[in-house]
Amino acid sequence: MTLIQIKTLEDQKQEVLSDEVKKLRQCLPKATFMGTKLEAVKYQGFWCGLGSNRVLEQILTFQRHFRAKETDLIIASLPKTGTTWLKSLLFSVVNRANFESTKSPLLSHNPHELVYHLEISVYGEHLTYPKPHQLDELPSPRLLHTHLPYGSLPESVRSSDCKILYIGRNPMDTFVSHWHFFPNMVRNMSRDEEFKSPSIEEYFEEFCRGKILCGPYFEHVVEYWQQSLQTPNKVLFLKYEDLKDDPEFYLKKLAQFVGVPFSIQEENEGVIKEIINLCSINNLKELEVNKNGVMNKVIDNKTFFRKGEVGDWTNYFTSSMENRMKKLMEEYLDKVGLSFKLRA
Repeated sequence: MTLIQIKTLEDQKQEVLSDEVKKLRQCLPKATFMGTKLEAVKYQGFWCGLGSNRVLEQILTFQRHFRAKETDLIIASLPKTGTTWLKSLLFSVVNRANFESTKSPLLSHNPHELVYHLEISVYGEHLTYPKPHQLDELPSPRLLHTHLPYGSLPESVRSSDCKILYIGRNPMDTFVSHWHFFPNMVRNMSRDEEFKSPSIEEYFEEFCRGKILCGPYFEHVVEYWQQSLQTPNKVLFLKYEDLKDDPEFYLKKLAQFVGVPFSIQEENEGVIKEIINLCSINNLKELEVNKNGVMNKVIDNKTFFRKGEVGDWTNYFTSSMENRMKKLMEEYLDKVGLSFKLRA
């Protein structure tokens, strides 16, 4: 078969998928996002596909065609729960024998360029990321990332022995981080110079109702938490607040989980502390690469680094907001034995 024939077949497959997505989108629940005309759809219980058919098409392609390897290390998360930090930590732990801290690729690359977002970047249109057909060429372990809920992951991920590292963050700080982060992305996507961010009260209502990208929050977190209890050798559930409190302990736990534990010599030589310092938000946000540039054409690199604090929500929440969120935490988290620290 010639290259032209192969391309024609691929075009035909893509055309069929595009038609399927259009029909699927017509029958899925829809909602506008952050007061714009950009529309998201609810697919398999989570909100996605903001503004076009492309994201939903990418998710379907990822679900159907991605083939996990047993050596894969996959970070899973909701947006704004510590994903960028965990990517930098995982990359540094796995590659510590290849790069000294002073020569780490993190000094010249945003962490999202080193741990590949599957459904958005690899299966999307980002030119600097490996394409799906190039995934097999990546060295093991492949460092990958997804925002999908556990039940929506490709079957090969759920049934293989690949490792999943999930990072969860308390819903109050997650909400505040969302409210600061997404307006920039939405403004760039909508190309609406007159776009005004919703008030914190308006977005709080959407968050509590579960209408957030890749959410609802509580269902996403609980599903991975329960899976970590059922299959602890496959899913490691990390809490953002725990990492902040005791980064050395949890970095050693991470390294043990992915199969590259720190040696006594490395501990004595301060390797763990070097990684923690390299990956700290204060260090990463001051790097030139993270001050400039745009990710996936719509997200300024600098917006990935704001405060990274535990308890920042106290600067924004009213007493009624706090009470409502705590009731939701009782309803969804307490009954499954999951708790998050709310203050530093």
